[in-house]
Amino acid sequence: MAPAAPAVERLRAVAVNGTTLHFRVLGDTGTPVVFVHGSLDNLGTWSAQDTAFARTYRVLVYSRRYHPPNPQVADGQVYSPKLHAEDLAALLLRLELAPAHVVGSSYGAYTALALARDHPSLVRSLVLAEPPIASLLSGTTGGDSVRYAVFANSLDPARAAFARGDSIAGLRAFVDGVLGRVGAYDALPPAARAHLARHAFEMRLEMLANREQYLPPVSCADLGRLSVPVLIVRGQRSGPFFQLISDELARCLRNDSTVSIPGAAHGMHAENPRYFNAILRRYLAGR
Repeated sequence: MAPAAPAVERLRAVAVNGTTLHFRVLGDTGTPVVFVHGSLDNLGTWSAQDTAFARTYRVLVYSRRYHPPNPQVADGQVYSPKLHAEDLAALLLRLELAPAHVVGSSYGAYTALALARDHPSLVRSLVLAEPPIASLLSGTTGGDSVRYAVFANSLDPARAAFARGDSIAGLRAFVDGVLGRVGAYDALPPAARAHLARHAFEMRLEMLANREQYLPPVSCADLGRLSVPVLIVRGQRSGPFFQLISDELARCLRNDSTVSIPGAAHGMHAENPRYFNAILRRYLAGR
């Protein structure tokens, strides 16, 4: 008999590490699993995972600092993986959900990696879905030119637009760059653009953050010191920036646990949730 569907827990909020984070915990038993969302998103992005995994795990989904519905307050902190990792560490300890399997998408994967590095006792395993660790491309074949293109065509124009107060131009430059094609933002349906607009405050903090802290360098040596198992997940249709970073992650970790999600790009957990969930279940079951 299949496990009964878990009750959907109401959204709660807790003060940790000098901020307020909104979250849900689903499932009454099992090993904790926390899902960490990327940029321009919040805890709602995991709707195809939270209830499904709560049948056999205790699932935590939360919105990272500055992301709706959390307070959009300029608190003087630098938007960085370290900041978000410290927030997550405090949340896991407050909710007594450590050690947990930590599943991160995009900047959430950067956050997950920082958590495993700085607080290894809180992490049972890592699932990294295309973290934007641009430093891994330095000195690699083809990587320098791809890295330069992403900065020149996406991050730098987005930064300039937010600096002059044009949030729509900033969002457009960022989205077009992440998706790897000019016009991607304008091709989105109105509801999707409205969703992105609700995240303009957080994206402004990202783009105007000190770049060395926002995208801190990670070396092969750093990755080699990780003490937890890692699954690397990529989208089959993701652009060269994320494909090359995934290649470097696998090489540095000497990791053959790398999976490509068919028919999906950077938002793979939402674009092909059935395949993503099947891979994740198989991976977590052995840990």
